[in-house]
Parts: sequence; structure tokens; C-alpha cells
Amino acid sequence: MNRPWQWLTALMLSLLAGLAAAHKPSDSYLSLQVDGARITGRWDIALRDLDLVLGLDADGDGRITWGELRVRHADIAALAQAGLALQADGQPCTLAVGPQQVDEHSDGAYSVLPLTVACPRAPVVLAIDYRLFATVDPQHRGLLNLATAGGSRSAILGPPAPLQRFKLAEVSRWRQFIDYAADGVWHIWIGFDHILFLLALLLPAVGAWGAPAGRGGRPAWQPVPRLALAAWDVLRVVTAFTLAHSVTLSLATLGWVALPSRLVESTIAASVVLAALNNVWPVFQGRRWAVAFGFGLVHGFGFASVLADLGLPADALVLALVGFNLGVEAGQLAIVAAFLPLAFALRRSGFYRHVLLLGGSLATALLAALWFAERAFDLQPIVTWAQV
Repeated sequence: MNRPWQWLTALMLSLLAGLAAAHKPSDSYLSLQVDGARITGRWDIALRDLDLVLGLDADGDGRITWGELRVRHADIAALAQAGLALQADGQPCTLAVGPQQVDEHSDGAYSVLPLTVACPRAPVVLAIDYRLFATVDPQHRGLLNLATAGGSRSAILGPPAPLQRFKLAEVSRWRQFIDYAADGVWHIWIGFDHILFLLALLLPAVGAWGAPAGRGGRPAWQPVPRLALAAWDVLRVVTAFTLAHSVTLSLATLGWVALPSRLVESTIAASVVLAALNNVWPVFQGRRWAVAFGFGLVHGFGFASVLADLGLPADALVLALVGFNLGVEAGQLAIVAAFLPLAFALRRSGFYRHVLLLGGSLATALLAALWFAERAFDLQPIVTWAQV
């Protein structure tokens, strides 16, 4: 695979494999508080993920009732205990799971499991071995919020690094910053609706629709002559998107502004539809930066829901906000850096104009329209991972 169109096709196909799911990939939220040899916490696991493994929906009506959930509590607790193990300085700790509850996150209902961990000694180094859903979903991640007397930190647990060790004596601000930045990078890379919105705005950056080619014909595609011109257009779009979502991410995380999650997620899906259709029937040509800014304000509320789900303590809020936002920008720039040179190399080809720009935009609009229907009307997923 040594041609630009092959590389770009592979990039788009890898995204579409994830984009077929209208909701974010599988996450759980693990919060632990260390107090000497005793550790307490809660573990929020999505009901949709538990249902895939345990078949919680006994009557097959597409909804999980409290009765269906309650009778399977022992199975859920056993699954949790098999997927999580802790050690204090190399000595195993005992994990107990209390009576479960249910809580709503930005992407649906979660089973909330109270945890009590008894260690043989107060750990200096706490090891966490996380293997939940490892055999059925390699994309699953556990988002850890670990609080100790020395401060709090976050980490991403999952198949790439199932066993992680944490020195509890103290937590440096720099380490905290790096942890939250890593969370930001991870969440832009799995935020498929955010990525699609950005790519839909970037696809026309290497050319423009000019005057119609002949009377009554379609506008002619005019490739940009220099990479610098395309880079300038991309810079305006990315900067506008960054500024906009940074504003609302900050306002929402600090608790100054709040919007209903269904409204936010539905509007994000609608933004992808409009950005993609604009590539087929240009309306905002030359003003895509304004579209990026306007809808970027809504995307910021979507990013803020991730920090809210982590349950950050007040003393780490600003640090988490700055680190997470910079991580989002770093992940976003990595996507742009991979996409732009390939798009520029292919800008004169019919493959880019017809397959990627027009065909890709129509496919994107269709997918995002399905997302909008699911989110706005609270429908069951029309397209699921199992159908990919």
C-alpha cells in the first residue's frame, strides 16, 4: 500500500468501522478512594455492554427493566469481580461488590456497583489489573479516577495496558496534567461524531467548486495550487472549532452553563449532517470556519460530559480542564496531520472528487442522520457494532 489514495482509503475505512455505531464506544467509570488499607469506590458499567455479555433483556423488548437487572445482580457482581483485581505492594486485596443501583450518564443508563476493597496493608504502590470485557470487546476502556491523601489522578485502563501500578505517596501536578491530557487525546479519537464533523469540513480544503463547466452543468472542481493555501484554510477551520468548543467545555465543566444531553448529542449529529451535505451542495463555501465555530460551541458541551462522567474533585477541576482540552487539541492535530497531505496529493483525481468528497460526504450524512434519529427520539440503535 504505497499510493496516497490507498492510504487515505484505509484511513477513511478505519474510521467508518467505528462510525457505524451511533453511540460512543464502550467505557466504564471506576472511582476509587484510598484510606489506609481500606479502599472504597464505585464502578459504573453501561447496561448496553452488560446486556451484550449477560443478556439482561430477558423478554427481548429492547429495554432493560429494574426487575430484569435486579435478578441478575449476582451475575453482574461476578463479572465485575472477574474483571478487576487490586494488589497492595504485591499482596492481593479482597474485592466486595455491594447492592447495585442505576445512574444515567450522557450516553445512557449505567449499573452502579459500590466497591469495598480490603488490603493486607496500606499500599505504597497500588496495582490495578483491569480485564472487564477484554475477551469480547478489545475497544473497551475503563476510565479511572483514583483519589488518595496525596491528590487525585486519572488513567485509562484496558487491553493495551491491563495492569497498571500507581505510587500513592504523592501525585505531582505534572503527572495529573499528563493523565488528563491522555484522556483528552483518547476521547477525540473515539469521538467519532466529532471526527466526522471535522473531516467533513476539511474535505473541501484542497479545492473549491468553481463556475459551472458549461451551461447548466455542475460546478467544476478546482484544486488548490499550493499546499500552503489548503493549510491556511484548514488552520481557520481548526482554530474556529478549537476556540468554540474550548469556551463551552470550560463553561460546562465549571458548572456555569448546562444543556440537556439529548439536545447536545442530537445537535452534534445534525451538525455532521449539515457539514457533509455542504460538500455536495455548497452553501457555506469559504465560510466553513464560521460553521466550525457555531457548531463547535455545541461540541464543547459533548466534551464536557466526559469530564462530568469522570466525577472530578474540585481541587483537580481546573488542571483537568486544561489538560483534557489540550489533549483534545493534540488528538485533533494528529488527525489533521494524517489527513491533509494525503488529501492534497489526491486533490486532482476523480477518486478524491467523486469517491471521497461526494460519495464520502453522502455516506457521512446518512450515518449522521441515523444518529440524529436515535438521539433525538431516543430510539434503539439502528446500526450496531454487531452489524458491522
